[in-house]
Amino acid sequence: MNELDLEKLKYPIGKFTAPEQYSTEYLSEKIKEIETLPEKLAKETIHLTDEQLDTPYRPGGWTVRQVIHHCAESHMNCYVRLKWALTENNPVIKPYDEVLWSELSDNLTMPIQPTLDLLKGLHFRLGYIMRSLPTSDLEKTFVHPADNSEIKLKRMIGMYAWHGNHHLAHITALKNYKNWKS
Repeated sequence: MNELDLEKLKYPIGKFTAPEQYSTEYLSEKIKEIETLPEKLAKETIHLTDEQLDTPYRPGGWTVRQVIHHCAESHMNCYVRLKWALTENNPVIKPYDEVLWSELSDNLTMPIQPTLDLLKGLHFRLGYIMRSLPTSDLEKTFVHPADNSEIKLKRMIGMYAWHGNHHLAHITALKNYKNWKS
Protein backbone atom coordinates (compact mmCIF):
# COMPACT_ATOMS: atom_id res chain seq x y z
CA MET A 1 0.00 0.00 0.00
CA ASN A 2 1.42 3.36 -0.97
CA GLU A 3 1.46 6.49 1.18
CA LEU A 4 -1.40 8.13 -0.75
CA ASP A 5 -3.68 5.11 -0.25
CA LEU A 6 -2.84 4.98 3.46
CA GLU A 7 -3.58 8.72 3.82
CA LYS A 8 -6.99 8.19 2.16
CA LEU A 9 -7.73 5.35 4.62
CA LYS A 10 -6.65 7.53 7.57
CA TYR A 11 -8.64 10.57 6.42
CA PRO A 12 -11.48 9.35 4.19
CA ILE A 13 -13.23 12.75 4.35
CA GLY A 14 -10.03 14.77 4.53
CA LYS A 15 -8.65 16.64 7.52
CA PHE A 16 -10.73 19.16 9.44
CA THR A 17 -10.79 22.56 7.81
CA ALA A 18 -12.19 25.47 9.78
CA PRO A 19 -14.48 27.77 7.83
CA GLU A 20 -13.49 31.39 7.33
CA GLN A 21 -16.73 32.41 8.98
CA TYR A 22 -18.88 30.52 11.48
CA SER A 23 -22.33 31.38 10.15
CA THR A 24 -25.53 30.44 11.94
CA GLU A 25 -26.26 28.02 9.09
CA TYR A 26 -22.86 26.36 9.36
CA LEU A 27 -23.15 25.89 13.13
CA SER A 28 -26.72 24.62 12.86
CA GLU A 29 -25.64 22.08 10.23
CA LYS A 30 -22.70 20.90 12.36
CA ILE A 31 -24.86 20.58 15.47
CA LYS A 32 -27.33 18.49 13.44
CA GLU A 33 -24.44 16.25 12.35
CA ILE A 34 -23.44 15.83 16.00
CA GLU A 35 -27.04 15.06 17.01
CA THR A 36 -27.51 12.42 14.31
CA LEU A 37 -24.16 10.65 14.64
CA PRO A 38 -25.33 7.98 17.14
CA GLU A 39 -28.17 6.90 14.83
CA LYS A 40 -25.79 6.72 11.86
CA LEU A 41 -23.18 4.72 13.80
CA ALA A 42 -25.84 2.31 15.04
CA LYS A 43 -27.25 1.83 11.54
CA GLU A 44 -23.79 0.99 10.18
CA THR A 45 -22.66 -1.31 12.99
CA ILE A 46 -25.56 -2.93 14.85
CA HIS A 47 -25.74 -5.94 12.55
CA LEU A 48 -21.99 -6.56 12.33
CA THR A 49 -20.63 -9.81 13.73
CA ASP A 50 -17.92 -9.87 16.39
CA GLU A 51 -15.45 -10.85 13.69
CA GLN A 52 -16.43 -7.79 11.64
CA LEU A 53 -16.34 -5.52 14.70
CA ASP A 54 -12.82 -6.75 15.38
CA THR A 55 -11.60 -5.88 11.87
CA PRO A 56 -9.28 -2.85 11.60
CA TYR A 57 -10.46 -0.17 9.18
CA ARG A 58 -6.89 0.12 7.83
CA PRO A 59 -3.54 -1.60 8.33
CA GLY A 60 -2.32 -0.63 11.79
CA GLY A 61 -5.62 1.09 12.56
CA TRP A 62 -8.28 0.54 15.16
CA THR A 63 -10.98 -2.05 14.84
CA VAL A 64 -14.58 -1.00 14.26
CA ARG A 65 -15.25 -1.86 17.92
CA GLN A 66 -12.42 0.43 19.06
CA VAL A 67 -13.68 3.22 16.80
CA ILE A 68 -17.17 3.07 18.34
CA HIS A 69 -15.79 3.14 21.89
CA HIS A 70 -13.33 5.91 20.94
CA CYS A 71 -16.15 8.10 19.62
CA ALA A 72 -17.90 7.90 22.99
CA GLU A 73 -14.71 8.63 24.91
CA SER A 74 -13.71 11.53 22.70
CA HIS A 75 -17.17 13.06 22.71
CA MET A 76 -17.47 12.70 26.50
CA ASN A 77 -14.31 14.79 26.64
CA CYS A 78 -15.98 17.25 24.25
CA TYR A 79 -18.93 17.56 26.62
CA VAL A 80 -16.69 18.19 29.64
CA ARG A 81 -14.59 20.71 27.72
CA LEU A 82 -17.73 22.52 26.63
CA LYS A 83 -18.98 22.73 30.23
CA TRP A 84 -15.60 23.93 31.47
CA ALA A 85 -15.43 26.65 28.83
CA LEU A 86 -18.93 27.80 29.76
CA THR A 87 -18.25 27.92 33.49
CA GLU A 88 -14.57 28.89 33.78
CA ASN A 89 -12.47 31.58 32.17
CA ASN A 90 -10.34 30.01 29.41
CA PRO A 91 -9.62 26.78 31.33
CA VAL A 92 -6.70 24.52 30.52
CA ILE A 93 -8.27 21.15 29.69
CA LYS A 94 -6.88 17.76 30.62
CA PRO A 95 -5.90 15.81 27.53
CA TYR A 96 -6.01 12.02 27.41
CA ASP A 97 -4.00 9.43 25.52
CA GLU A 98 -6.57 8.07 23.08
CA VAL A 99 -4.21 5.33 21.89
CA LEU A 100 -3.69 3.97 25.40
CA TRP A 101 -7.42 4.22 26.10
CA SER A 102 -8.14 2.29 22.89
CA GLU A 103 -5.97 -0.58 24.11
CA LEU A 104 -7.85 -1.09 27.39
CA SER A 105 -9.93 -4.25 27.67
CA ASP A 106 -13.30 -2.47 27.43
CA ASN A 107 -12.35 -0.99 24.05
CA LEU A 108 -11.02 -4.32 22.81
CA THR A 109 -13.76 -6.69 23.95
CA MET A 110 -16.87 -4.91 25.23
CA PRO A 111 -20.07 -5.13 23.18
CA ILE A 112 -20.87 -1.92 21.31
CA GLN A 113 -24.56 -1.63 22.27
CA PRO A 114 -23.93 0.01 25.67
CA THR A 115 -21.62 2.51 23.97
CA LEU A 116 -24.18 3.22 21.24
CA ASP A 117 -26.74 3.83 24.01
CA LEU A 118 -24.29 6.17 25.77
CA LEU A 119 -23.66 8.06 22.53
CA LYS A 120 -27.40 8.55 22.00
CA GLY A 121 -27.84 10.32 25.35
CA LEU A 122 -24.53 12.15 25.16
CA HIS A 123 -25.21 13.53 21.69
CA PHE A 124 -28.71 14.59 22.67
CA ARG A 125 -27.15 16.60 25.51
CA LEU A 126 -24.41 18.01 23.25
CA GLY A 127 -26.96 19.12 20.68
CA TYR A 128 -29.27 20.54 23.33
CA ILE A 129 -26.62 22.69 24.97
CA MET A 130 -24.95 23.69 21.69
CA ARG A 131 -28.28 24.87 20.24
CA SER A 132 -28.91 27.00 23.32
CA LEU A 133 -25.60 28.88 23.19
CA PRO A 134 -25.87 32.62 22.66
CA THR A 135 -23.45 34.09 20.15
CA SER A 136 -21.27 35.45 22.96
CA ASP A 137 -20.76 31.93 24.38
CA LEU A 138 -19.58 30.65 21.00
CA GLU A 139 -16.53 32.90 21.49
CA LYS A 140 -15.61 31.30 24.84
CA THR A 141 -12.41 29.29 24.81
CA PHE A 142 -10.41 26.57 26.46
CA VAL A 143 -6.68 25.89 26.19
CA HIS A 144 -5.32 22.60 24.93
CA PRO A 145 -2.01 22.07 26.75
CA ALA A 146 -0.46 19.96 23.97
CA ASP A 147 0.28 23.12 21.99
CA ASN A 148 -1.23 25.85 24.20
CA SER A 149 -3.81 26.58 21.51
CA GLU A 150 -7.01 28.39 22.44
CA ILE A 151 -10.05 26.67 21.00
CA LYS A 152 -13.27 28.65 20.64
CA LEU A 153 -16.52 26.77 21.21
CA LYS A 154 -17.69 27.56 17.68
CA ARG A 155 -14.56 25.86 16.33
CA MET A 156 -15.07 22.92 18.67
CA ILE A 157 -18.56 22.37 17.23
CA GLY A 158 -17.10 22.09 13.73
CA MET A 159 -14.22 19.89 14.91
CA TYR A 160 -16.43 17.37 16.69
CA ALA A 161 -18.93 17.21 13.82
CA TRP A 162 -15.96 16.45 11.55
CA HIS A 163 -14.59 13.92 14.08
CA GLY A 164 -17.82 11.93 14.13
CA ASN A 165 -18.12 11.97 10.34
CA HIS A 166 -14.44 11.03 10.04
CA HIS A 167 -14.91 7.86 12.09
CA LEU A 168 -18.25 7.05 10.49
CA ALA A 169 -16.45 7.17 7.13
CA HIS A 170 -13.81 4.74 8.46
CA ILE A 171 -16.59 2.26 9.13
CA THR A 172 -18.53 2.79 5.90
CA ALA A 173 -15.36 2.64 3.77
CA LEU A 174 -14.36 -0.65 5.41
CA LYS A 175 -17.87 -2.06 4.92
CA ASN A 176 -17.81 -1.06 1.26
CA TYR A 177 -14.32 -2.52 0.76
CA LYS A 178 -15.30 -5.78 2.44
CA ASN A 179 -18.73 -5.78 0.78
CA TRP A 180 -20.50 -6.12 4.14
CA LYS A 181 -24.22 -5.52 4.11
CA SER A 182 -25.89 -3.09 6.54
